[in-house]
Amino acid sequence: MVDRQLERRGIGSAEVLDAMRTVPREAFVAPASAKFAYEDSPLPIGEGQTISQPYIVALMVEAAELKSSDRVLEVGAGSGYAAAVMSRIAASVHAVEHYASLADAGKLRSAELGYRNIEWHCDDGSKGWPEAAPFDAIVVSACGPEVPDALRDQLVIGGRLIIPVGSDEGRQNLLKIVRHGETDFEQESLGGVQFVPLIGAHGWAENGT
Repeated sequence: MVDRQLERRGIGSAEVLDAMRTVPREAFVAPASAKFAYEDSPLPIGEGQTISQPYIVALMVEAAELKSSDRVLEVGAGSGYAAAVMSRIAASVHAVEHYASLADAGKLRSAELGYRNIEWHCDDGSKGWPEAAPFDAIVVSACGPEVPDALRDQLVIGGRLIIPVGSDEGRQNLLKIVRHGETDFEQESLGGVQFVPLIGAHGWAENGT
């Protein structure tokens, strides 16, 4: 997976590649999908959610420019795969998941695999995690209609926010936002993507509106 799907497509961070080699992706999918775990495609994990394809996980984590001292927030943590990958690089990961069943399973899975630096929280991820802020990096694994101000505000100066924005029906753009000052943010596009919708006060409603 790492050699064929990641390095050949331009993922160059040694830390990201090593983390992707270390984390067993089959542990984060349903048993029926385990044989497909290392294919470069999303897979269902329940509650209408998916685990992102390996390349997109690697792309987002690389764009977040994680360092060993970083505190990271993941919004829409799902089964916990991306959180696990980031936990192999950063000091700590705060994983927020909207669906209680996924959050509970993710917390248990993280403990069973020995990822002690991941803290789970079931809540509205579009609001971030104010009690644990600020963060050096925020990675959003669900698409919102726009970038929530709450997430921008929870970045440290120099912090990076990676988030897909656009329609919940497929027309989405992956953005990287860097905070340079209290009100100074730099934004760039990392290309087109397709994610499940970000549900919450600063995202989409449960019925998609």
